[in-house]
Amino acid sequence: MPRIPGVARKDVGLLIRAGYWLAKRRLGAVPEPFSVLARHRKLFMAAARHEMAAEKACAKLPKNVLELAVYRVARQVGCSWCVDFGTMLMKHGGLDIDRLKDIDDYLTSPTYTRQERLAVAYADAMSAMPPAVTDEQVAELREEFGDEGVLELTYQIGLENMRARMYSALDIRDQGFSSGEACRLPEAEITATRGGARACPD
Repeated sequence: MPRIPGVARKDVGLLIRAGYWLAKRRLGAVPEPFSVLARHRKLFMAAARHEMAAEKACAKLPKNVLELAVYRVARQVGCSWCVDFGTMLMKHGGLDIDRLKDIDDYLTSPTYTRQERLAVAYADAMSAMPPAVTDEQVAELREEFGDEGVLELTYQIGLENMRARMYSALDIRDQGFSSGEACRLPEAEITATRGGARACPD
């Protein structure tokens, strides 16, 4: 279980219940971060508005570039929920998820394009502690993607760092989105095996 348990649909107000319904309709299940954040109504609403606005605002970067950079952050930070969800987004977006097994060798693997290598390297540099971004790196990104593209990339990498670190701190783990076996939250009680994925009880 997460360190702060999620809230069941029957226990939330109308606005959050509508958010649950929309999420379940779009994704097939209520993401566990939603049900956990539902314990703080104002923060839940602020986060939902922000996520929708950020998604709509980012339209300059190629989808494969953006999704790979965000996925890389999730891997680097160690957020299994984010890795699971990000893999699902790439799969449903028609992107090749088989090559994710080569993500650690992105600089040399022929399965990654130059643009993708630049974005993943930037994700690594931004996610390092302390950040290791250089002037030369940003200049190369600006030449490749333009200022708006670099701002989108920077914003989304920063946003994923926030998500991944928050979900890791709350022990929110993978939910089965990438396998198509996501639990129907929050109606089902989620059980966890230490170090493994969550599973829905029968």
